[in-house]
Amino acid sequence: MFGFTEEQVSAFGMSFGIAAFMLFMLFIIGELAWKSKAGRTGTFVLFLVLALGMLGFVAKSVIQRFWGM
Repeated sequence: MFGFTEEQVSAFGMSFGIAAFMLFMLFIIGELAWKSKAGRTGTFVLFLVLALGMLGFVAKSVIQRFWGM
């Protein structure tokens, strides 16, 4: 596809595609907090709880690069 190998397309999708998806999910969490009028504490809790899974995914990637896996 446009001179790229399947591995290059997959690596691009796994880095930039998932990063874009995570940013979009943060936007959705913010929109959810705003529409529900959660307040400062409620917004913090929403971001903490709902974004914790994304943090685990990023931590896994960092650990893999650090250990050279």
